[in-house]
Amino acid sequence: MKQIDLRIPATSANLGLGFDSIGVAVTKFLKIKAYENAEFKVDFLNSDLDILPPGEDNLVISTAKSIALKYNKEMPPVRVEMDSEIPLAHGLGSSSSAIVAGIEIAAYFCNLNLSDHDKIMLGCDIEGHPDNIGPCITGGVFVGYYNHGELYYHVLDDIDFSLIVSVPNYMINTNEARRALPESYSRQTAVNQNAINNVMLFSLFNKEYVDMGRLMMKDQFHEIYRRPLIKEFDEIKDSALRKNAYATVISGAGPSVMTLCDKVDVKGILQELNKIDKVQHEELEIYTK
Repeated sequence: MKQIDLRIPATSANLGLGFDSIGVAVTKFLKIKAYENAEFKVDFLNSDLDILPPGEDNLVISTAKSIALKYNKEMPPVRVEMDSEIPLAHGLGSSSSAIVAGIEIAAYFCNLNLSDHDKIMLGCDIEGHPDNIGPCITGGVFVGYYNHGELYYHVLDDIDFSLIVSVPNYMINTNEARRALPESYSRQTAVNQNAINNVMLFSLFNKEYVDMGRLMMKDQFHEIYRRPLIKEFDEIKDSALRKNAYATVISGAGPSVMTLCDKVDVKGILQELNKIDKVQHEELEIYTK
């Protein structure tokens, strides 16, 4: 009997200025075991997942079936055992990890022989942007461009800073977060964002993390509009920066918040953040393949 075991990382997207283009894989995981079965079925090993559909309309299975169809294959029925450390609707890529799991399942059971580039392209066709899908597949910090079937990306996995994720005890629907954004931006805003992001990326690649952090917090595309949806954001950011964090930014569409810092400062920052009520704080590592 064919069987596949998967461990798909969580991701933090829109990293600073990288709206729909920069993301990082982190050490929280969607864990999947899939094997041949008489019918499609999903068993949830974590009660937090019970709100998800258990049959063919589950995102993992529906993705697998659509990918198989795209390659003129018939997806054989599978039973999926699903466990997850990734909170749903919290800006840590839970839906992207499910899509990637579906792609991997289709590739395995239908013998598709897909490259990473193929998998990212398939995921982008579903999501419309690469900043969650990409790092789910490649690990590391992912910088990508996708538009109408055109994909370019680079991956950086030689990184010396630490991450702390702060997870409030409520969800923000991605559609709600999208509605908070303006329909268009001024020419000057676009020019400024482009310039700052270019310098931020060079600072990241050169390991100039202090400059990287300062620039990362100058986003003008999404954070200034979504920040009011996260009532603890300013307190988290102020607390982290007081303890020498490089940057604190919204993770994905929120409400999770990601802090980047030197490894030696993690303990002090966590002590400060733990004073904030109704928010869970945790050190994460950057996941690399």
